[in-house]
Amino acid sequence: MTISPELITDASEAPLPNATMGGDSKRSIEQITLLAFIMVPFLALLAAVPLVWGWGVSWLDVGLLVAMYYIGCHGITIGFHRYFTHGSFKAKRPLRIALAVMGSLAVEGPLVRWVADHRKHHKFSDAEGDPHSPWRYGETLPALLKGLWWAHMAWMFDEEQTPQHKYAPDLIADPAIRWISRKFIYFTMLSLAIPPIVGGLVTMSWWGAFTAFFWGSLVRVALLHHVTWSINSICHAVGKRPFKSRDRSGNVWWLAVLSCGESWHNLHHADPTSARHGVLRGQVDSSARLIRWFEQAGWAYDVRWPTADRIEARRQSELTETA
Repeated sequence: MTISPELITDASEAPLPNATMGGDSKRSIEQITLLAFIMVPFLALLAAVPLVWGWGVSWLDVGLLVAMYYIGCHGITIGFHRYFTHGSFKAKRPLRIALAVMGSLAVEGPLVRWVADHRKHHKFSDAEGDPHSPWRYGETLPALLKGLWWAHMAWMFDEEQTPQHKYAPDLIADPAIRWISRKFIYFTMLSLAIPPIVGGLVTMSWWGAFTAFFWGSLVRVALLHHVTWSINSICHAVGKRPFKSRDRSGNVWWLAVLSCGESWHNLHHADPTSARHGVLRGQVDSSARLIRWFEQAGWAYDVRWPTADRIEARRQSELTETA
């Protein structure tokens, strides 16, 4: 079991208020909205290449893209994932709220739904019940290709959703976190609005606002989406596995910087509550570095740092790697 038992309850217990507007089922309007939020940024990402070739991109737009990308990315990796899902550390109340907001700016869905899905993923990782395993359809090449598509993004359109009251009752019980989760659409609007507002004010032009929106909002969201989804798909299909885990999670080095350390996925599944995922020499993990700074500032405490003995106990007898 990779999730603290106290974080999952019997669904038959007295229900708490829903933490997302759609509850535990996804309505048609939600699926259409999801499709729009996926396709529009993706089309912008495709258009980015010829636009750079033909007109270039300003340093302001690049700065907005990078800044908004890493604010949202660390909000997901440190906040939604290592803190809210796995309890890798404890946080003072202001940091707890800040991480919830930062993660919401990544436009990856309401906080409570994200956490519930991920806790269920760890409970059934790469087995029946896993919401997004690439091995869902089997191990032949056609089955794996179909599974990779499912794990990368198709699973999000499944009408049946993870029961939030069963997998994330601790978050639903917190009024502030429940409010942030329910107001996801407003944080999405804020996330998309910040770049064009800044770009328009700095350049004092509508064109500056438009290009900032294109690069800092649309392209940034698409890039972050596909990097995050690659952890579900690519990192469960290929990669080195120096640590023992009961699934097929692997380390994919070329995603490490863009994923803020999440692609050192094998250690994470071998030791889910560890605050650091990149534990071997040369494994860049910016999320762990920021957690260390939060700890030094007194904002985070009881951080579950990996010890040498704990790392060694999880090593494989031989290094394995998939094609």
